[in-house]
Amino acid sequence: MSTFLRRSCGAAFVYAIAVQGASADLTAQDVWADWQAYMGGMGYEVSASEATSGAVTTITDLAMSMHLPEEDGNFVMTIPEMTLTENGDGSVAIGLPDSFPLTLDFNSPDEGEFQVELTYSQENLEMTVSGVPDDMTYNYAADTVTVELTSLTDANEVMPPDALKALMTISGVTGSSQMKIGDMRDVAQTMKAAALSYEMAFDDPESDEKALIAGQMEGLGFTGSGVLPKEWDAADYQSLMESGFNFAGGFTFEKGNTNVSGNAEEGPFTLASNSQGGTFDVAMTDAQIKYDVMQNDTKLAVTSSDLPFPIEMAMAGAGLSFEFPVQAGDTPQPFAFGMELTDFTMSDILWSMFDPAGALPRDPATVALDTEGTATVLVNFMDPAVAETLEATEAAPGQLETLNIKQLLVSMVGATLSGTGAFAFDNTNTEEFGGMPAPIGVANLELTGANALIDKLIGMGLLKEQDAMGARMMMGMLAVPGDAPDTLKSEIEINNEGHISANGQRIK
Repeated sequence: MSTFLRRSCGAAFVYAIAVQGASADLTAQDVWADWQAYMGGMGYEVSASEATSGAVTTITDLAMSMHLPEEDGNFVMTIPEMTLTENGDGSVAIGLPDSFPLTLDFNSPDEGEFQVELTYSQENLEMTVSGVPDDMTYNYAADTVTVELTSLTDANEVMPPDALKALMTISGVTGSSQMKIGDMRDVAQTMKAAALSYEMAFDDPESDEKALIAGQMEGLGFTGSGVLPKEWDAADYQSLMESGFNFAGGFTFEKGNTNVSGNAEEGPFTLASNSQGGTFDVAMTDAQIKYDVMQNDTKLAVTSSDLPFPIEMAMAGAGLSFEFPVQAGDTPQPFAFGMELTDFTMSDILWSMFDPAGALPRDPATVALDTEGTATVLVNFMDPAVAETLEATEAAPGQLETLNIKQLLVSMVGATLSGTGAFAFDNTNTEEFGGMPAPIGVANLELTGANALIDKLIGMGLLKEQDAMGARMMMGMLAVPGDAPDTLKSEIEINNEGHISANGQRIK
């Protein structure tokens, strides 16, 4: 949906900028001219008729279309009428119809021809643009903004109305979008919404299979800024980056929930989840892309006809972050990757499937990994032509140079493994380690509670004595006793000759 909003409603909601108290008046023609320039620069073909009567310029039969090469299709947005009214105070009010259609035509080699029709509607939308022609601000507010699937036509056959339904509504929307127009477009945006609700229903007319997905997010917010070229192709990321594009923004929400119910071939099922908010941050430059996603206090419950009891799980936090370079170069460039699953718990009835006696500690489990390093990017893999070649040849777009493990943590069932490490990689030596570049460096690991866990697994019958003996012998070879009871430490080193040693003793 973010791509849809950016492309189809960007001119209204995500489009321009502001200087309060500007000295020059802004005219309707200024707004209309820049609207056409902005949408045209994004790759849209714009056509319309216009007429001016007094302070009001009326745009009729406004059509904006764009070819979608990645889907071999076309996107068309048609607005029957739009008004631009000069308010007399140097600002211009934009009036849009309560609803208008959006059409997507596709001709996929795999799926054939099909058409998707959507309806965009709003209630009590107020939008005003102020400033000067090269420095505008759009301020907007609406009670609701809704996008609904109207029809889906496949090979000249219209899908029955009840077969597929989709609806998304944002309520209590307020925001502003500011754009300074020079050699580039400097954009600054803010948006708040009371809630976002969504619903999708599927009912297979040829079977009993059906599903309903419904959910809501509350307390939404977005802040972002960036630089756009005056002309750019959203489908060609490489050329976009080379033009000077950059963007950084963050999305937040206070809480959310999703409910899924349906009937599959195996029988009925339900899924319910809720969380206490989260964040989604993204940054893009000509050198790298960054993502950082986090969700707080998530609970999940699943029922299925295959299971005689519900599955219930919860976690205090779940996050994923990464940044990676996107431009080819001769020198190594930084990257990072991190993930965490904090305080994971599951219901006692699920535990009882493999631990009915409660022998294992049921403390919340945590898994975390935080790494950074450098890599050499060999080709511009974001270029569509290069990406196609890489896919065909299965060649690697780059090579790993260094890796720094800042944190490794696995804590569950009474045992904890933690560690750090730092390695460099010899890309000229891919024979020593089965095709991967030879690592050179040191990892420091600590394991607590392992022997107690092994004893419990033996008592539960999940581990045989001879297998446990082998595991303890392996730990004895790789580790030494730590300072606390049932604690093992290990320093694993790999030298530039491919030799591996544990705590100073060579093991390979």
